[in-house]
Amino acid sequence: MTTVLLVLLGLLAVVVTVVFLLRRRFLLSGLGAVTMWLRAPGSTRWSVGVAWYGGDALLWYRALSLSVRPQHRLSRSGFAVGAQRPAGRDDVGLPEDVVVLACATAQGERELAMDRSTVTGFLSWVESAPPGH
Repeated sequence: MTTVLLVLLGLLAVVVTVVFLLRRRFLLSGLGAVTMWLRAPGSTRWSVGVAWYGGDALLWYRALSLSVRPQHRLSRSGFAVGAQRPAGRDDVGLPEDVVVLACATAQGERELAMDRSTVTGFLSWVESAPPGH
């Protein structure tokens, strides 16, 4: 009986791993999909995830999750990027070569961090919002 249970637990672990890897591959395969770190207001922790930006919203999915729904949806209307800075010693968990953006959104203040190569495209998306948005 314990052998059957161990085999079932092993099989479950394999299935969860495969689902996790397929989800990540799907998220990164979309146009406008980038690796992005997000820090909510008042938090000291950065969360890594995959962000899709396009249309009228930025959809952010936590990297270490099996959920198919975005954890954050930031509307482009009312989205403004304030200060930019390189990651510092206080930004525990961030790679050294990322840029941190302080953003004001309709949902409140957020900090986003992304690779330098991603910043220009992201800022272009923010600034290209239709008039009145």
